[in-house]
Amino acid sequence: MDLDLTGKHALVLGASQGIGRAAAHELATLGADVTVLARSNDALEAIVAALPRRSGQNHGFVAADMNEHAALRARVEALVNVTPVQILVNNTGGPPGGPAHTATLDEFRIAFNQHLMAAQIVVQAILPGMRAAGYGRIINVISTSVKEPIRNLGVSNSIRGAVASWAKTLAGELGPAGITVNNVLPGYTKTQRLEQILADRAQASGESKETVSARMLASVPLDRFAEPHEVAAAIAFLASPAAAYVNGINLPVDGGRTLSL
Repeated sequence: MDLDLTGKHALVLGASQGIGRAAAHELATLGADVTVLARSNDALEAIVAALPRRSGQNHGFVAADMNEHAALRARVEALVNVTPVQILVNNTGGPPGGPAHTATLDEFRIAFNQHLMAAQIVVQAILPGMRAAGYGRIINVISTSVKEPIRNLGVSNSIRGAVASWAKTLAGELGPAGITVNNVLPGYTKTQRLEQILADRAQASGESKETVSARMLASVPLDRFAEPHEVAAAIAFLASPAAAYVNGINLPVDGGRTLSL
């Protein structure tokens, strides 16, 4: 199985923690040059310093906010003008929780801008390099909510679904150029996002976080939360030459929790 990413350049968004950080590590382990993108210079410098590095590998970072579209476009374009990108891991933290029917228009608008609009900006910037290389992998880290909506995550369910449909459309459009587009759907994963969900549900119910956690795990056949590196392994496979004929899929990495096929 060809998992070698030597000579490939990967751009990993939302890489300062959790799944994004783990994905950057896995891609670097397979030989890719990795650029990590998030808001904090200090956090990104530390992440780059900790990435696996073979002889000849070059890693770097771009500090940008997914909500500041003009600056995001300028910084990604500056990056690809120097080093074209062949692998994009589109990973952004989820919107705040709450029911859909009580969410404000601004909450929907902010989430749409942060997820779909920002992703569109980045994809448009990197596509020329992928086309020139005849190799492209776009992997969107979304949520199992695109298969089964998650209670009390109304805005997230709505926006994640939009991103999934956008990705499926791109898969059909870009496939002839050797560019695949796939979605990874993490289940309950040990990240700051999960900690926030546990805290929010505990506060809303008046129960302890341990009780809320146990109830969530009751729906997971493997009876545990995922580690970020387990989701990152799926991302790394989809980025590899071995996944050249995998295109337009939603891949749950959720321990079997999703009940739909």
